[in-house]
Amino acid sequence: MALAIRCRCGALQGELEPSAAYTRATCYCRDCQAFARTLGRSDILDAAGGTDVVALSPAGIRFTAGEEHLACLSLGPKGLYRWHSACCATPIANIPRAPGMAYVGVLSSCVADSQALDAAVGRSRTVVGTGSATGPVRATPYRTALVVLRTAVGILRARLRGDHRRHPFFRPGSNEPIRAPRILTREQRAAACQA
Repeated sequence: MALAIRCRCGALQGELEPSAAYTRATCYCRDCQAFARTLGRSDILDAAGGTDVVALSPAGIRFTAGEEHLACLSLGPKGLYRWHSACCATPIANIPRAPGMAYVGVLSSCVADSQALDAAVGRSRTVVGTGSATGPVRATPYRTALVVLRTAVGILRARLRGDHRRHPFFRPGSNEPIRAPRILTREQRAAACQA
């Protein structure tokens, strides 16, 4: 059963298919923190600066209303495409710049029912990027290795199925995102990382 995703104001809505999930983890990297801060949404970070992310195939997410509110941000000219709602600055997802990489990292904060997400995908028990945590976080090296392997296998399987061709964030048959990204300057990125 698909889980509802939506922005804070409800203008952007969609669905996440739990069966398309590779795994779930909490990321403490500076870039995820800078993304939240750039949007003025530090409230999505946990007490140590972590972002809860569900990794899944691009075929596992679709938008059902308000797609015109999607906006794209990149922390640099080669950084991930980071998607959010333009209407209320809700972080939605992170994706690689290459559509052939069958990966979407959906931020769990945009999933409407967190309990249903926990039941369908499981809670986040793995942490990555702990060197940038703003508070004490216990590393999970074995789980992290397993998550990396599980994600790599999931990406390969999704690629073989052609899931990358049904990518909601890229124009069909193109390497072009559906919205031109706003690329932060070095100064803007530095300010977001230091905030």
